[in-house]
This record gives sequence, structure tokens and C-alpha cells, in this order.
Amino acid sequence: MPQVRFFIRKTKMSLITGPWTLKDLKAGKIGAPKNGLKVFSCFHCGGGSSMGYKLAGFDVLGGVEIDPKMMAIYRKNLNPVFSYEMPIQEFKLRKDIPEELFNLDILDGSPPCSSFSMAGSREDAWGENKKFREGQAKQILDDLFFHFIDVAKILKPKIVIAENVKGLIIGNAKGYVKEIFEGFRKAGYETQLFLFNASKMGVPQARERTFFIARRIDLNLPKLIPMFNEPIISARICFKGIKNNGPKLTEKFKSYWSKIIPGKGLGEIGKYNAHKKIHPDRPALTQTGSLRHMHWKHPRYLNDMEIIRLQSFPEDYNFLDQSVGYVCGMSVPPFMMQRVAKEIHKQLLTLR
Repeated sequence: MPQVRFFIRKTKMSLITGPWTLKDLKAGKIGAPKNGLKVFSCFHCGGGSSMGYKLAGFDVLGGVEIDPKMMAIYRKNLNPVFSYEMPIQEFKLRKDIPEELFNLDILDGSPPCSSFSMAGSREDAWGENKKFREGQAKQILDDLFFHFIDVAKILKPKIVIAENVKGLIIGNAKGYVKEIFEGFRKAGYETQLFLFNASKMGVPQARERTFFIARRIDLNLPKLIPMFNEPIISARICFKGIKNNGPKLTEKFKSYWSKIIPGKGLGEIGKYNAHKKIHPDRPALTQTGSLRHMHWKHPRYLNDMEIIRLQSFPEDYNFLDQSVGYVCGMSVPPFMMQRVAKEIHKQLLTLR
């Protein structure tokens, strides 16, 4: 399998691969030149997608986020102009939305759909009124996508991009996807659905995610034809230069760890499926908010810098007092969104 050296390309027109910092992005040392296009993000969590847009040259105006802890991190790192800490159900009812948000090029969002994830009870959790995590208000997660479409109907951006879990296109959830397509159509959008793998988009992680890309019908924009097939970046290359340390496994987990080969999880021996041993010569397994990646050679969990690299987060990102694993696992890898945004700009928005 072809691989690349893990490094950062210094020319502004290049796609980013490798360690990077928000400081360099702000200084214009990395990323694409500013293109004058505007983005607003819903359910932005730690801002992974927002950072991807910024790397692609877009101006991210801000966003909506219900989680106060994630909002604090977003504001600290991204300095949004328009920032709303509230449920999207409340945001869409506001009568004081700034004029700037009605002239968007892209409305971005990652509506929480954990009940459709490949992990967990799936169908048993559909329609439940529950919290996505501690500190949030209870809400029916399945409905959030349609509240997001309502926001699109109000703001009327040229393009709507919604990233979500692969489980949306599996089994009975396909009916939910049809409802999403119909919701976008009624809002005035023609929609395409893609399944992208982050490992082919400059990210050292085999993370598969669905992307709904909706084009406003009255603009007569062409369909997007994405082609993402970059050489993989292995975990070994990704971790180059990082100190070999991290939380050690207990004797119990060390015993389990010794019984599985790299690239597999403890579920292979019927124990603790959330614990995975990464393979040194492949992209890492998908990072989630609760997953515990383990090193292939040393009986330990990954350290924070290794997790940051796997998620293509900037190395000077301020996590405040939050778990690096949770924030990264719940966010879109910036490099993944950078690739999507670049193609949207090139294929669709340069026509306007």
C-alpha cells in the first residue's frame, strides 16, 4: 500500500499533510489563500470542520453549539464573530439573526446522530429523548438533522454540507436518509450523498463518514464529482518525533493486549471492544469520543499528541480542561474537511 512521508507542505496552494499550528494558519504561512467565501457551522463541537474550511481559504463566521464546554473551546481557538451557545431548535426561531448569515456560501453541520452509529443498540435508541453528553439538555437526536435543514431553509446558503456517521446508510436507517433528501428538496436543495474515507484525504485514520452535499436548486450548480485517493499515512509515520509515553495498561489489560494482533480490538477475544490496538503500517482505526487506542508495540494507550496527529488537529490547539480524546473523537478531522471544501470551491463556487 503506497504511503507518504508525514510532513507539511509549505506552499499556500498545497493541501496540508502533517503537523501544523493555528499560529501558522493565522499568519498565512500555511493553507490556501483567502477566497472570500463565507461559512457558518452548526453542531461544531471543537471546530474540526471549521479549521478545515480555514485551511481551504474560507472565512468561518462562527456557529451554533449546545455544549457549553465545547463552545468554550471553540471560542478560545477560533475567535468566531457570531457565536450562539444554544440548541439549534432555539437558534432557528431567532428574529435577530445577522444579515451576514443570510449571504453564506456554505452552511456546515454535523447533526449528532449517535443513535445511528455502527456501535451500540442503534434501532433500540431511535426516537429516545436523551442527552448527547453530560451538561447538555435532553433532546431527540434523530430530529436534529431536520432542525438543521430548517436553518438552511431560513438562511438559504448556496451549499449545505452535513457530515455524519456511516451508520446512516446501513440497514433500516436508509429510510431516514430518504427523509433527509426529501427535507432538503422541500427546502429548495438538490442533494448528493457520499461516503468518504479520511485515510484517502490526508488523515492518518481510516475514518469513514457520510457527507450530504446539497446545492440550492435555483442556482443550477453542477453535481460535485469528488476524487479523493491520496496515499495513506501510517500510524508509524504519523507518530514520528513524538515521545514514547502514554497511560500504561493495567496488568489485566496488558494480558488482553498481548493476545491480539495490531489492527484488532479486544472484542476479538470477547472483551472491551472499545479498546483497539493500532497497526504501525496502516492508518489508525477510527477515533471516537470513547475509543481507547492502544500502541502496537508498547502496552500503553496513546498519548495526547498521538491522538492530535491522528485527527489532524493543530498542535497548538487549546483543549482547556477537556479530554483530548473526546474532543478529537467528536470532531471532523480538519484535513478531511479541507479536501471537501477545496473541491466545493473549485467545482461549484468558482462558477458564481
